[in-house]
Amino acid sequence: MIEGAFVAGGKPAIEGFGVRDASLFPVAESLLAGRRLTFDDGVALFKSHDLHAIGAMANAAREKRHGNRAYFNVNRHINHTNICISGCSFCAFAKKPGAPGGYRLGLDEIVKKATCKPGERWEEIHIVGGLDPQVSFSDCIEMIRAIRRANPTAHLKTFTLVEVDYYAKREKKSPREILAALREAGMGSMPGGGAEILGENIRKRICPNKISGERWLELARTAHEMGIPTNCTMLYGHVETAEDRVDHMLKLRALQDETQGFMAFIPLQFNKENTPYEHLPEVTGEDNLKTIAVARLLLDNIPHIKVYWVMVGLKIAQVALWYGADDIDGTVVEERITHDAGAKTPAGLSLGELLHVIRRAGRQPVERDTLYNPLKIYAQ
Repeated sequence: MIEGAFVAGGKPAIEGFGVRDASLFPVAESLLAGRRLTFDDGVALFKSHDLHAIGAMANAAREKRHGNRAYFNVNRHINHTNICISGCSFCAFAKKPGAPGGYRLGLDEIVKKATCKPGERWEEIHIVGGLDPQVSFSDCIEMIRAIRRANPTAHLKTFTLVEVDYYAKREKKSPREILAALREAGMGSMPGGGAEILGENIRKRICPNKISGERWLELARTAHEMGIPTNCTMLYGHVETAEDRVDHMLKLRALQDETQGFMAFIPLQFNKENTPYEHLPEVTGEDNLKTIAVARLLLDNIPHIKVYWVMVGLKIAQVALWYGADDIDGTVVEERITHDAGAKTPAGLSLGELLHVIRRAGRQPVERDTLYNPLKIYAQ
C-alpha cells in the first residue's frame, strides 16, 4: 500500500504524483487501498501518456522496497556458441548451422575468458548460447566444470530454460534430471531468457520453433521446486501489444505466487537491426521507462526490477532508476547478443564507470552477488 492521498481535479491521486490522466485514477485508487493491480490497470498504464505520474507511482513502490539503493554486480558474459536451430525471427545473434558468421568456442578459449587477469574479479559468470547440434550436453557439463576450476569463487548463472528443454529432448531425460546434472556440475542459478512474449499468438509469429509459453513457465516451476532461483524476462518493442505485455507479466506474477523463485524481472528492449523487423519504429525512451514502471507496479511479488543498460543505453538506465528499477545489471565485460542486433552501447563497463553512472543518477551503489546479498555498500 502506498499512503498519502490528496485530491487533484476532484479525483484521488497520490501525494506528489499529480495524476492527470483520468484513466489512471482507478490505478491510483487501487494503490492507495493496497489492492493488487489488474489486467485492465496494466493496460491503462501502458496506454497512458501521463509518464511522470506512472513513474512516480513506480518509484514509490521501488523506494518502499529498496530505498535509495541501486544494485549491480561485477559480472562477465560468455556466449559459447551462436549456432542455433531455433530460427527465431527477432534474433540477429543466431546463425544456422553452416551459415557465415557462425562460431563455436573451444573449451580452452572459454576457460581463458572465464579466467581473471591480475586485478580482475567476477562475482558472476553468465553463460548462454544457441541450440547448437554440435554441442552435446556432456560438452556443457564439461564447460561448467572447467569454468568452475578456472574461477572457483564466481557464481555460475548458466543456460536458459529453452536450452534445458533442448537438452532434455536430446538426452531423452526429464528437465529435472538435466537441471540436477547442471547443478551438480556447478550451476548456481539461471538467467531468464527465452520467455520473449509468453502469449502463443505472438510466440507463433516471432519464435514458432521455440518452446511454448506454457512450457517455459512449466520449466521455471520445475527449477524453482528444485531450489534453483531464476530471473524472468520480456522482449518488448516488436509486434506485441500492450495487452500482450500485461498478459505476459501477469503469467509471471501468477507463477511467482506459487514458487517465489524469480529473483528479478528484466524487460529486454528489442533491437531491430539485422532482423526482418527493421521497418518497425525504434523503441522510444518513453516506452523503455513506462515498461520498467509498469513492471514494478504489476509484479508486486518479484523483488527486483532490472534495467539492462546494454539494451536501453546508460542515459535511459539512469532515469529508469527513478521509474521503478532498482538494479542496473553489471559490468558485463563482453556482450554479443544485443550488439549483433545493432546496439550502440559499450560491450562492457568498468567498476568505476558503473559506480559513476549510478551516483550521477542520484542513487547509492550497492554491489551484490547473484542472489542479491549485498557485498559492498558504496558512498553515494
